[in-house]
Amino acid sequence: MNKIRLPIKFNNNQITFFTIAVVLFWLKTYAAYRFEFNLGIDNSLQHFLLFINPISSALFFFGFALLFKKHTKFIMIIINFFLSFLLYANIAYYRFFNDFITVPVLMQTKTNAGQLGDSALSLMSPFDIFYFTDLLILIALALTVFKKGMVANRKAFKIVLLFSITTFLFNLGLAEKDRPQLLTRSFDRNYLVKYLGAYNFTIYDAIQNIRSSSQSALADSSDITDVENYRKANYATASPEYFGKAKGMNVLYVSMESFQSFLIDFKMPDGQEVTPFLNSLARENNTFYFENFFQQTGQGKTSDAEFLMENSLYPMSQGAVFVNKAQNTYHATPAILKGHGYNSAVFHGNYKTFWNRNVMYKALGFDQFYDADYYSMSDENTKNYGMKDKPFFKESMPILESMKQPFYTKFISLSNHFPFEMDAEDTNFPAGDYGDTVVNQYFQAANYMDQAFEQFFIDLKTSGLYDNTVIVMYGDHYGISENHNEAMAKVLGVDEITPPVNAKLQRVPLFIHVPGVTGGVQKQYAGEVDVRPTVLHLLGIDTKDYMEFGSDLLSKQHRNWALFRNGDFVSSEVIQIKGKCYSSETDELLDETTDCKNIEEKVNAELQMSDEIVYKDLLRFYKPAGYTPINPNDFEYLGPKGYKETKTQ
Repeated sequence: MNKIRLPIKFNNNQITFFTIAVVLFWLKTYAAYRFEFNLGIDNSLQHFLLFINPISSALFFFGFALLFKKHTKFIMIIINFFLSFLLYANIAYYRFFNDFITVPVLMQTKTNAGQLGDSALSLMSPFDIFYFTDLLILIALALTVFKKGMVANRKAFKIVLLFSITTFLFNLGLAEKDRPQLLTRSFDRNYLVKYLGAYNFTIYDAIQNIRSSSQSALADSSDITDVENYRKANYATASPEYFGKAKGMNVLYVSMESFQSFLIDFKMPDGQEVTPFLNSLARENNTFYFENFFQQTGQGKTSDAEFLMENSLYPMSQGAVFVNKAQNTYHATPAILKGHGYNSAVFHGNYKTFWNRNVMYKALGFDQFYDADYYSMSDENTKNYGMKDKPFFKESMPILESMKQPFYTKFISLSNHFPFEMDAEDTNFPAGDYGDTVVNQYFQAANYMDQAFEQFFIDLKTSGLYDNTVIVMYGDHYGISENHNEAMAKVLGVDEITPPVNAKLQRVPLFIHVPGVTGGVQKQYAGEVDVRPTVLHLLGIDTKDYMEFGSDLLSKQHRNWALFRNGDFVSSEVIQIKGKCYSSETDELLDETTDCKNIEEKVNAELQMSDEIVYKDLLRFYKPAGYTPINPNDFEYLGPKGYKETKTQ
């Protein structure tokens, strides 16, 4: 009888070492999924998919080592190192941002490297060495038990590759059964990682970015027609009561770093108010305070909030517009106001290259950019991401007073930034006592920022600017992520932070102070995208011809909902989180309701069309009536020693 011959031969060293590498890496990745990421596992199928999805990635990547004639073990160790580093980078990133790293985020690292050190270190733990244990085991085995060399085996590689692809297709088929159109309709990276795994997501993300780059090259003027039709059908007409009430006034925006609305009127156990000045501003006669206003940022955080405010477009689902789409054409607020005689400037106590602002601000049409070069950046004046708020606002006042009016300005505060640690000499306010250092320090940082704002308002009044300036203050994004929910439950006095409660925690303050106009507390639901049309209408500028997705907050036609960048949304009636519909009033899970479905359709349409504009750079094909295009090359931000006025002035 003839012996049966296998078409492929593995030597024992090869198959054993390869198997150990794959199994260890698989189990480590699964442990990370279970203990580091909140992926929302709802059923046994999802749990099974989470368990098997690292297999295809491990086989695919480690299989490439089989192609090398020499140093096969060494190549497997190198592959393990890079994959382990990617996994750990995602873990550290998720601990704060509750999100996964994308290719554009890696590109942002080039722009912002060196400014993120303190935040990154605070997210690490000595126990994180576990995520490199399999790497250490492989190195030890390669130097002892598996000293004998291995040989390349291309046939073995083909079999491994085939098995990897088969496993992935099996995984994808089951995922599509539980989540139809997973790869075409999901705005949420949590879904993709839950169903396909972190490594397959990275491959998918890279493909999507290549696709995005090609979209712009292939776009033409006909692509904006659908957006234009949608915009006209959903335009909220300006309120006759408020339209033009601030005509000719200065406009001053203040970005309130990481400030969430639960801080308004919040008292510490000893009775101290955390933000007494902002509490009083919420009740001030000439100020509109929007208590159901939500942050809508993506991975760009503060820069995304700026993008929303200036353009009334949604940020990118992956990465940041400021970094990835700074060369696009925009019809931003400073460019619009230039045609109405306004001079514009940004004040920021960090250096101009952070978040690529020196490039993006030119595309938006800002005349001046007063960055860290204009300030006293001494050790006592700086922390974390730049200048402390009190000296920042104090040193900004002489520049502001010297500006030609009417002006459009933006101030970006920095002190209330993760991890919120304060220098001892800057605060005597008590820290919280909630068993979480980040949460405890948040109250001290917020109190310091509140004091800085109060002094800024005093200086504005003393200068005479206050009585002729619309002041818009907004929280840019959340400060406390879901990873601190246990402590936040204690802060709020609830048993746990459920999905609808977490959605409500995405409220950030919006104050719009309009001299001579009676304001008050506003109940309507809204998001950052809605601010631009509101302010422009107050200035007497109709926005009906601009491609924007905001809805005037003071219009009777204002829609009463706000979406998040991942496709979830909140409204006065219902909240939808990861496809589940909840009551806004009771937080109870509801059966499928018409209210949720109706809003979901609009949410998906808006995100898709906004993405069309941003990814395809469609505004280059469109000119609003009465708008004078700007040329980014007309702006130069050279600093105080070599500063040039814009060529347009």
